[in-house]
Amino acid sequence: MTTTTATPTGPHVDHYPSRVEPEPSITPRRDPVAYPDTTGSLPHPLDTAEVERFDRDGYLVLEGLFGEDEAQAYLDELTRLSDRDDVSADPRTILEPEDDEVRSVFEVHAVSERFDALLRDSRLVDAARQLLGGSVYLHQSRVNLKPALRGKEFFWHSDFETWHVEDGMPRMRALSCSIALTENNEFNGPLMVVPGSHRWYVACVGKTPERHYEQSLRRQEYGVPDHESLRRLVERGGIDAPKGRAGSVVVFDCNMMHASGVNLSPYPRSTVFVVYNSVENALVAPFGVDEPRPTYIASREAAPVT
Repeated sequence: MTTTTATPTGPHVDHYPSRVEPEPSITPRRDPVAYPDTTGSLPHPLDTAEVERFDRDGYLVLEGLFGEDEAQAYLDELTRLSDRDDVSADPRTILEPEDDEVRSVFEVHAVSERFDALLRDSRLVDAARQLLGGSVYLHQSRVNLKPALRGKEFFWHSDFETWHVEDGMPRMRALSCSIALTENNEFNGPLMVVPGSHRWYVACVGKTPERHYEQSLRRQEYGVPDHESLRRLVERGGIDAPKGRAGSVVVFDCNMMHASGVNLSPYPRSTVFVVYNSVENALVAPFGVDEPRPTYIASREAAPVT
C-alpha cells in the first residue's frame, strides 16, 4: 500500500505508510542498504567484508575508531555542557521523565564547536559516504547521557519510521553513528539491535498527537512496534548488544530495530549520536503529521558535510 502526501513542490508518494491502519504490518524494505558508488570518486575506508556485514546485519562495530584520549576529551566537553544552566534550560535539551536530569542534548554540533568538529571528522563522514553512495548532510545530532544506577531506557523502535512520519524523510538512505565516550558493556544499558530487522518495515498504529516530540523524546508511545511484530523480528534475527571501549563506534542503518535498557550498574554510559542522510534524500513534508518537528531534531537544510 502507498499513499500520497503534499510537499512544497507537489505530491510525493509515501512508500512506507505508518500510523494510518488499525492493525500493524510488516513489509519488505523497498530500498538498498549499502548504496553503490556511482561517482567512482568516493573514499573507501571500509573493506569489502565490513560493507557486506553492514548490508547483511544492518550494523557495524568500528572498535577503536577514536582513541581513548580523544573520547575522554569529548566526555569532558559533555560534562561541561550538562553542567551549564543555559544548556539545561535550552529547548534542545531533553530531561529524564521522572526528574530534571539531562537525558539528551540535540543539535549538539550547534552548541559545541568541539562536537561540531567531531561530527565532521573524516573517519565518520567517509564511512557514511561510502555506505550511502554519495554526499551526506547532518540530519540530526545529539549527546545521550545514561547515568549510573538510574539511567532510563529507550524502548524498541526504528528511527526511520519516526523520521518518515514526523519529519518527511522519503526513503531509507540514512544511517546513525553512536560514538562511545564511556565503555559500553552488558551492564550499563548498552545499545541493543535486532540483526536483519533493517530489511523489514514495521508499520505502527495510532494517530500521532500534535507536538508529539515534546513527550516522545522523553518516553515514546507512538511509532513503537507491536509486541507480535517485534517477536517475529527477534525470532528471525536474535538480539545483539554491541559492546566496546570508549572511542568505539556503532554504525547502524536507519531502519534497524534497536533499544537500550535501564542502567542499573554503577557505571555511567555516555554517547554522541549523529545521523548522516544522503543529500539525495532530503526531507519533504511529513507523511503523518501536519507540522514537521523542529529543525534542531531534524535538519531541513541538506548542505553536504565538509
